[in-house]
Amino acid sequence: MLEGIRVIEYATYMAAPGAGSILSDWGAEVIKVEPPGGDPIRKFFATLGTDYQDNPVFDFDNRGKKSIAIDTRTDEGNALLRELAKDADVFLTNVRPGGLERSGLGYEQLKADNPKLVYCTLTGYGLEGPDADKPGFDIASFWARSGVASATVPKGQDPFPCRTAFGDHTTSIATAAGICAALVEATKTGKGRLVESSLLRTALFAVGSDFAIQLFFGRLSSTKSRHEQNVPITNFFKTSDDHWICLVSRQGEADWAPICRAIGREDLIDDERFNSAKGRRRNVKECVEILDAGFAKYTREEMAKRLDEQSLAWSPVQTLAEAALDPQVKAAGGIVDVPSSAGDGTTFSSPASPVRFPGADDGPKGPAPRLGEHTRDVLASLGRSSTEIDQLLEAGVVTGELSTT
Repeated sequence: MLEGIRVIEYATYMAAPGAGSILSDWGAEVIKVEPPGGDPIRKFFATLGTDYQDNPVFDFDNRGKKSIAIDTRTDEGNALLRELAKDADVFLTNVRPGGLERSGLGYEQLKADNPKLVYCTLTGYGLEGPDADKPGFDIASFWARSGVASATVPKGQDPFPCRTAFGDHTTSIATAAGICAALVEATKTGKGRLVESSLLRTALFAVGSDFAIQLFFGRLSSTKSRHEQNVPITNFFKTSDDHWICLVSRQGEADWAPICRAIGREDLIDDERFNSAKGRRRNVKECVEILDAGFAKYTREEMAKRLDEQSLAWSPVQTLAEAALDPQVKAAGGIVDVPSSAGDGTTFSSPASPVRFPGADDGPKGPAPRLGEHTRDVLASLGRSSTEIDQLLEAGVVTGELSTT
């Protein structure tokens, strides 16, 4: 879908590279501009004391890209990055705005050389306000600052961190969408625009239903335990073989009778304590205990059959290990094969991009690049001769392989 689109990704860590990974899967040429030491996530497992040929965390966010390593602190390196942006369709960065402006790499500065450029800046907190130039990480900007962490923690318990890059990759999806919208406009008008995404704003949208309630009513109910739910029949219940099931009820009273039949308690269908939302809320603890006993009579397989027979909405509560083997995950295209960076033809499984385009090549376009693997090729595309490239390499302006001739 994005074949012919060139993206210059001047970014490290996960949120912005994750957006670049999505664009790469969808066909864009993504040139990853790295510092001489490489994206710090290249060292994700080395930091933990291990060393693998493939790095599934780095590879997930960088598959199919080209890598050029430039020391942009030098005048020559800075000029090279500006030259790359001059003919690009998209410039994607998560470098803090103040640093970009001081380096001559701000939106207005690059726009002057390339009016059609879609310039996307991904930050922790946005481009305006007192915290615009503060560093942002998802556990802080997305999870903690937005209120998502406190809204998620059950009442009376301590805060806990989100899982690795959860907020980053939610923001990656939003960022890729914003870039694509701006590309549509650029195609029609010939003019690019500034695209601003942030961990904070994405988090507020992700928790938007609760945030809308807070904004409208000025208050929000806390996250409660299973025996304190406002809607006790939308809940989690354990089967006799120790598997949890998530049960979801529709609005109104349509699901109470089917639930009673599923757990073999038809006698409760007309019980005034439970046959209305108000009654179930008034008797929430007893209602959940009755449902607990009902689910505990059956195995997960038996309960699944009974719930399906009543056309109820439910799902097993799976581990990621179970999700990896789930045939529906495979059918939905949720896992793809990524070529190993070893270059030996082997592949490994990795999460797919979030959207499928049936009939299109919407998967990984290659392995994650080695640091500076494409430095020579990218510089050659700018018209640099082999001798000129060697001179840049020897001067430390760029990192890559010297000529063999």
